[in-house]
Amino acid sequence: MLLQAPRTSLADSAADSIRAEIAAGRWTVGSRIPIEPQLAQLLGVSRGTVREAVKTLVSRGLLEVRQGSGTYVRSGFDPSASLQKMRRASLRDQFEVRRALEVEAARLAAVRHTAKDLRNLNSLLNKRGVPDASDGGAGFIERDLAFHLAIVDISGNLALAETCRFIAGYIKETIASTMGTSLPEPDTAAHTAIVEAIASRDPDRAAEAVRAFMSPMIDALAQDAEPVR
Repeated sequence: MLLQAPRTSLADSAADSIRAEIAAGRWTVGSRIPIEPQLAQLLGVSRGTVREAVKTLVSRGLLEVRQGSGTYVRSGFDPSASLQKMRRASLRDQFEVRRALEVEAARLAAVRHTAKDLRNLNSLLNKRGVPDASDGGAGFIERDLAFHLAIVDISGNLALAETCRFIAGYIKETIASTMGTSLPEPDTAAHTAIVEAIASRDPDRAAEAVRAFMSPMIDALAQDAEPVR
């Protein structure tokens, strides 16, 4: 029998209890979990609380509700746990991961792009413009993110594209960190160099363009991290 959920944060506790059953392998991927009344009895909570807990786990990709059939285990992996850990990563860590992903994306994009892809990249680069503080920079950040995600899409690697979208919030943080701070902001020329390198169909040149793009920010953060002697 499942452990009874405590009185505080009932929906969260109920979700944790369901997640624990999945992690322990008692409810496997593809299996149907107990129906709402049974879950409520097992957890010692109301059906409304169960409903809220299930809704939370559906939004996190662990459960799937099939109309007229029931609720099924969709995945044994909870991405929210990974996101929580990533929040503790330093800005330098985030830039280094972003560089690793975008270097490989550019390498693949150089080999796999089409003429239409290049037109789209140039269009996104033109729309990107320059940082604008009128809206707190939110519009610029979204435009800059769209440009970089387009390169990832051109790579043709779905796993790489989904990984970058999974950490899109952290990519936005790296973009925002160069606005109004001492960190160097890559200018339009640095972005154009990446597009031209991809267009050359030389994967090594494309990879080097991304490294040159990222290096000033990472080097600056490395200097800040050095202990004062």
